[in-house]
Amino acid sequence: MKGTQLPEGSWPWFHDLARWVGTWLFTPFYRVRVHHGDRLPAAGPVVLVANHSAFVDGPLLFGLVGRRAVFLVKQEMFDGPAGRALPLIGQLGVRRGAPDRRPLTAAVAVLREGGLVGVFPEGTRGEGDMAAAQHGAAWLARASGAVVLPVVCRGTRRPAGAGRRLRPRVDVLVGEPLDLPAGGGRAGLAAATETVRAALAGMVRELDALRSNT
Repeated sequence: MKGTQLPEGSWPWFHDLARWVGTWLFTPFYRVRVHHGDRLPAAGPVVLVANHSAFVDGPLLFGLVGRRAVFLVKQEMFDGPAGRALPLIGQLGVRRGAPDRRPLTAAVAVLREGGLVGVFPEGTRGEGDMAAAQHGAAWLARASGAVVLPVVCRGTRRPAGAGRRLRPRVDVLVGEPLDLPAGGGRAGLAAATETVRAALAGMVRELDALRSNT
């Protein structure tokens, strides 16, 4: 990796090109508003945790963070011709429900290089309400010493029964870095995971209130 802040085997120039495309790719389809974008650290190890209500959330954040970003992506997305590009731009495949430490080990290496790793904690996909969270984000932060930064996105998911929308408004809210509780073992990891889950759930409510008033 040697300072690229990307997993081994990725192509830094291809990653940068994909991220540049991502900065404008969604402009024709969405009206995106970013709230507190200044809270995104320009450097240093960051575990970005975000809600996930629609497929587009990941690519949208990939283009918005303003720096190289490695996301943990479900392994199914790597199938087919398009999926072959994901490892080349530094994204890591995760098999849900299967024990596989390789993507987490690669993510820790990225963080120790001062990189940013994005995680979508597992939850419901029906309006992005967080029902539960995986231990992944808290474990990565503890293993690397990275900052945990919560981000929520609303407006990407088409409401049930709604027809095609013309450039719907999408809001992205960047939170303050989280202070994870101290403590080791499974109990400490569970407490840290609950802190992440509660922060995301609270930010979803905050952003929904903001959207309803503007």
